[in-house]
Amino acid sequence: MPSGARRRLVVLGSTGSIGEQTLAVAAEFPDRYEVTGLAAGRNLEKLAEQVRRFRPSAVSTADAAGAEALRARLGADAPAFIGSGADGLERVAVHDADFVMAALVGALGLRPTLAAIRAGRDIGLANKEVMVTAGALVQREVAARGGRLLPVDSEHSAIFQCLAGQHPGDVARLILTASGGPFRTWDESRIARATVKQALDHPNWDMGPKITIDSATLMNKGLEVIEARWLFDMPPKRIDVVVHPQSIVHSLVEFTDGSVLAQLGLPDMRGPIAVALEYPRRLPLEVERLDLAAVGRLDFETPDTKRFPCLDLAFAALAADEAAPAVLNAANEIAVAAFLAGEIPFPGIAATNAAVLDAHVSGAGDRRLRDLDDVAEADAWARSHALERLGASGTGG
Repeated sequence: MPSGARRRLVVLGSTGSIGEQTLAVAAEFPDRYEVTGLAAGRNLEKLAEQVRRFRPSAVSTADAAGAEALRARLGADAPAFIGSGADGLERVAVHDADFVMAALVGALGLRPTLAAIRAGRDIGLANKEVMVTAGALVQREVAARGGRLLPVDSEHSAIFQCLAGQHPGDVARLILTASGGPFRTWDESRIARATVKQALDHPNWDMGPKITIDSATLMNKGLEVIEARWLFDMPPKRIDVVVHPQSIVHSLVEFTDGSVLAQLGLPDMRGPIAVALEYPRRLPLEVERLDLAAVGRLDFETPDTKRFPCLDLAFAALAADEAAPAVLNAANEIAVAAFLAGEIPFPGIAATNAAVLDAHVSGAGDRRLRDLDDVAEADAWARSHALERLGASGTGG
């Protein structure tokens, strides 16, 4: 990028929490960033506002009807390209850009993120399912294309920052922190009666509904374990999780000499977003500063996998075969959607995930991921099996 030129940004998932905060950071530094592409789902009102403010030349929506409605809503402000569906996502992902923020939710983000990687873009990865479903494939593409994969999840950003300048052979352990979610202090019987509203009431973070429910089940942390295994080329046995309810320590790295480095900060996703956008430099963000004396204490607990079995399911998937994490992720998407729709109780999420993963492991043998077709096959099988199970039981239990 020429000296003094603005960095061109594409945001996939622009109307979601990470997408909106990425645009907020870009707006704070208009001399540094130019937004050239936006992709979103069905929130056309918010997307139209973003288009009018940032003037991207390429936009995509969930479907053709949404694209036409957006074009009509924007009128003379409509960008040159308005696409839709999978094709629209990929067109925007490879559009004129230096940096692509991959902030879609779920397996939907895999193909457009891979397209951006193959186009040589730097990627800000906030869509953890990309690495969960196809981590080995993604890393091979990154190595072949020369772009950078920069983690945006607060935990992986923390590890990324702690590893800066360190020798890989000196790393003994990665330690991911978890807030524990809204049910951290609840007993099993109370958790079994949890409502959707209660599950969406995260104590520390403002996130979308899917990620918030995953935080409540600790599946979010399980998916982060899988992601960390591939992002940092770390064997699962050297990845640990600790519950830290204050969400001040975002993750830690232990080294072979016993030293531990941690990254601390108040819960604010603009921090890790800015690290990815500007790495290896730092942006002078207008954020609340950490006052350790005011915080007073930092607590840490061992996660209770009896009350929150989804965390153990992630380690089980890593121990199975390359397709198992994709199976677990797909089953979880179906189960979370069913819970949000009021179709299953909260424990039904973990029960559905466990049943689908067990069926895969017992029937699959050793499945390796050779290409995206293998990922799609595992994903489709798991979704179908989860839907069949939910339809048959009506409870997911």
